[in-house]
Amino acid sequence: MSKPIIGINADFVNANGDKPSFTYVASGYYDAICKVGGIPLIIPPLENDEDLEQVLDRVEGVLMVGGADLDPRRDGWMLHPSIRPLAPRRENFDRRLMRIVADRRMPVFGIGAGMQLLNITMGGNLLLHIPEDRPAALPHLDPIDPAHRHTLELTPGSLMERVYGDGELRVNSMHHMGLDEVAEGFEVTARCPDGIVEAIESRIPDWFAIGTQFHPEAPTASALDRRIFEEFIDAVKESAAAMRLVA
Repeated sequence: MSKPIIGINADFVNANGDKPSFTYVASGYYDAICKVGGIPLIIPPLENDEDLEQVLDRVEGVLMVGGADLDPRRDGWMLHPSIRPLAPRRENFDRRLMRIVADRRMPVFGIGAGMQLLNITMGGNLLLHIPEDRPAALPHLDPIDPAHRHTLELTPGSLMERVYGDGELRVNSMHHMGLDEVAEGFEVTARCPDGIVEAIESRIPDWFAIGTQFHPEAPTASALDRRIFEEFIDAVKESAAAMRLVA
């Protein structure tokens, strides 16, 4: 059986002085896909939807990567001073990509800002700055310790419980924004003990869509964290097989 091809959106840096603009992807994302039996395909921020549709015709799942902050002004909110927005070209592309992926019901895994965008696209909203919006919350971004980790509380019967099972577990925490209202059709399947959402899963029929606020691809992740990618690839294979039967 051929390996599934997984599209990965790319980050974008604007030109600065004599330095040209460029696109890049942290290697942890595509290495994780390779290790679980997928073939990563990096998708640059295309400006033509027809081109994007043609690319998506050739992939079987999409991984939406993390990065800087989504611009809340695009969703009717004010810009908090703590926010460091994504480059507009990347955010424009990411929002178009996620909408098309949702319309197609393609398997998707959003990480960090990718999970936040999945939630926004489907009708949810965000906490703009956890220390202000949830003053009693634990630190979710520690400038002194980038390897800061916290525990999770898992939802029984969820993919997250299947990955982690019983026992003490800790995941990396590198964010100051988070999910507030969760989109209809999605369930929170992992929280930090302070209540901050750390994972969501689709309950929409025939659509595998998950998100993690923590980063299972990062150097600070554990081998257990990376099992989430195995679940993603298995779901992509099942979806592709179902599509072949329909065709």
